[in-house]
Amino acid sequence: MFDIDDLSVFYGEAPAVKNVSLDIYENAITALIGPSGCGKSTFLRCLNRMNDRIPGARIAGSVTIDGDNLYGADVDPVVLRRRVGMVFQKSNPFPKSIFDNVAFGPRVHGLKDAVALRGVVEQSLRQAALWEEVADRLDSSALDLSGGQQQRLCIARTIAVNPDVILMDEPCSALDPIATARIEDLIDELKQNYAIAIVTHSMQQAARVSQRTAYFHLGKLIEVGDTDDIFTNPRHKLTEDYITGRFG
Repeated sequence: MFDIDDLSVFYGEAPAVKNVSLDIYENAITALIGPSGCGKSTFLRCLNRMNDRIPGARIAGSVTIDGDNLYGADVDPVVLRRRVGMVFQKSNPFPKSIFDNVAFGPRVHGLKDAVALRGVVEQSLRQAALWEEVADRLDSSALDLSGGQQQRLCIARTIAVNPDVILMDEPCSALDPIATARIEDLIDELKQNYAIAIVTHSMQQAARVSQRTAYFHLGKLIEVGDTDDIFTNPRHKLTEDYITGRFG
């Protein structure tokens, strides 16, 4: 789905990500791990051009999605973000009803028919494992939901526009263990339909949910491979030291 070749990201003259080459596959979860400040979230934001919003940020290298240049002059970032959705560390529902949160994206992209819109909202909430909990209160404020429910609502809002890829930046870091388990189960189900890349500080979470793991250190990609191999037989000493808790 994504082919990233020799990607570097600069804030002014300072490199935050250095010469990263990495593929992200369809119907699979790729976990990005590493100590704080190692560049994994900066890298993730390159995949839907969120870094465009930061003054002085620039990239070098190549990023393609299904062969299309992500940073081509003719690429509209708004249209791109329909293909590449993002779920953030802290749930960020709009101060609107549950229904209007999920319907927001489809409406922006031109869906006006009320029956079709309701169908999209229901399907998205079902995919996000939230429908049974909110079906009888779609007109209630999304801000009245629990933290875990709000995060699942944000996932429903993301998939309502039918993306190809879902990016997740520490989606469980603000949640309790029960809500985290629900989100992890949901992520595992979603991989049947999407390519998923997830930044996580929890190595246990990476081991539980991902098929591939990439380890970042000081802006560089140190190692990437099958998750089982990374955690049981890392090739690089930096990876082994991080996984065994010697630093990070």
